[in-house]
Formats: sequence, structure tokens, C-alpha cells
Amino acid sequence: MGEYFAILFGAIFIYNFVLTRFLGICPFLGVTKRVETSVGMSAAVVFVMVMASIITWLIQIYILEEFGLQYLRTIAFILVIASLVQFVEMAIQKLSPALYEGLGVFLPLITTNCAVLGMAILNIQEQYNILQSIVHAIGAAIGFAIAMVVLAGIRERLELATLSRYYKGASVALIAAGILSVAFQGFAGMM
Repeated sequence: MGEYFAILFGAIFIYNFVLTRFLGICPFLGVTKRVETSVGMSAAVVFVMVMASIITWLIQIYILEEFGLQYLRTIAFILVIASLVQFVEMAIQKLSPALYEGLGVFLPLITTNCAVLGMAILNIQEQYNILQSIVHAIGAAIGFAIAMVVLAGIRERLELATLSRYYKGASVALIAAGILSVAFQGFAGMM
């Protein structure tokens, strides 16, 4: 049980995909202008990461390794992720057209989100079993969501603040992201 907690805690805080591994920066900076869109993107990424971890693990163990096709790992994983993102995109378009419009081009970009592909490949490299892979994916997705929502909250507050024009927009987003990254690095001392 402690091993699973370590994987979960590590993926959320210590090895946060956005703030310490610097994977998934495009949606992190692009969608965090509003908390609502950040929450929507985070939910989509949580679903895609968890489902991708299960499906890619099964493909790796029962198809790629079984038939000696490990060299096709990246292509196979991208196909799985692209299919899942297409499903999520259709569901969001049907269930919440406003969120779909708010996410815009960033929703299909989950397909090329290196955090999702990185999580799937790390599961294999770390030789996680299926349950460990799921826990790692949940932790990675929660960490991604925390980073997105916190940065969105900071950016919304800063837009209301009386600041110099040099501290508005992208510059303040990058400064806030850097400070968040340094803060998350502090969790590394806990394990």
C-alpha cells in the first residue's frame, strides 16, 4: 500500500509532469486564462491519461512484447491517445458546447500533449504493473489538474490587480509558472 501511495504522491507533487518534468506546457500556458476552462481541460486530461495508461499497458504487454514489436511503441501509444482524445472531443462538443468553444484548439492538442505520452512511456520504463500504471496515471493527471487550476486562479487574480503593463499577460504567466515550479520542487525533500 505504501508503494502505491509513493507513486501517487510522487506523480502529483514531486515529479509533477508540468511543473517539474516540464511536459504539457502548451495547454498549461494556453488554457489557464480562466479557471473554468482549466477545470474542463483538466477533466479531459484526467480521462485520457487514465484510459491511455490502461490501454497502452495492455498493448505493450500483450501485443508489442508478445510479438517482439516494441519498436512500434510510440506509434501505437499515439494512436491510442489520439483515439481517446477524439472520443473526449466529441463528448465535450455534445455535452458542453460552451466548454468546447472555450478550449478551442487546445482540446485536440491533448493528442500531442507530451505529458500523456510521457506518462504512458514512463509506466513501461518503470516496469509498473497494471495497478501501478493506473495509480501513476491518476497521480500525473491530478498533478496536471492542480497545476492548471492554480495557475488559472493566479492569472485571473493578477488580471484584476493594478500592475504595470509589463506584468500583464504572458510575462506574468511565465513568472507565476516559474514560482509554482520552484514551490513544487520543495516537495522533493519529503520522500
